[in-house]
Amino acid sequence: MAERSRGKSGRVVRTERISPDMIRVVLGGDGLADLVVGPFTDSYVKLQFPQADVVYPEPFDPSAIRETMPREQWPLTRTYTIRRWDAEARELWIDFVVHGDSGVAGPWAAKAQPGDVLHFAGPGGGYAPDPTADWHLLVGDESAWPAIAAALDALPEDANVRVFAEVEGPEDEQDAPFDVVWLHRAGGPRGDAAVAAVRELEFPPGRVHAFVHGEANMVKALRGHLRKEREVPREQLSISGYWRLGKDEDGWQSTKSDWNRQVEQEQETTG
Repeated sequence: MAERSRGKSGRVVRTERISPDMIRVVLGGDGLADLVVGPFTDSYVKLQFPQADVVYPEPFDPSAIRETMPREQWPLTRTYTIRRWDAEARELWIDFVVHGDSGVAGPWAAKAQPGDVLHFAGPGGGYAPDPTADWHLLVGDESAWPAIAAALDALPEDANVRVFAEVEGPEDEQDAPFDVVWLHRAGGPRGDAAVAAVRELEFPPGRVHAFVHGEANMVKALRGHLRKEREVPREQLSISGYWRLGKDEDGWQSTKSDWNRQVEQEQETTG
């Protein structure tokens, strides 16, 4: 029988508030010694947050916990993109969107101190900019920015790129190696500015490789626009909802497959 993986863990090295609503947590330590991050710029990990007042067996083993403990005591899982993996320094960067005490991961990141341990599974991933594409389209909100930023870091400096990043306001903008069109919600509906910007974009000639991620309703609108109106082939799109307004990750992940299937059926029917 194959040995069961106990997952991985990192210790907080440092934290940095990189915008009013985003905190970077840098993990290091021996728990990352065997970490292998593939070529994907949207590589992600499944962070494991122990529930309060629940005692877990040591060593911390998510698989064993799920086999031996009731579901209501399982650690809470939250999915986060790897902003950067520095194998030489053995540092893993994860950027957290923080909205006060709301949620699980954000409050943890806001309180994280050097030496704190964070367990996770992964990484997974599926997108990297196609070097043979004529140009690249990258669209998303705060949740997608770490993956967009990682993709921009990976592109050659002469790449033809169009980037639309929707954030709350100018204080949420971040430095990037390419020009970014920052779209400010300023309290407005989520996703509307990003959808409008892509609809109004004059596409450059040639074959596009597009990355569109973020709130699910925004992604739904842009999937339909890119597939039907712009006639972008499916294989030239990396497009999926990272989250859905009104649902936490547990609720979204439990319905995401059905949601995506329904959206694709609706758009194929009306296309």
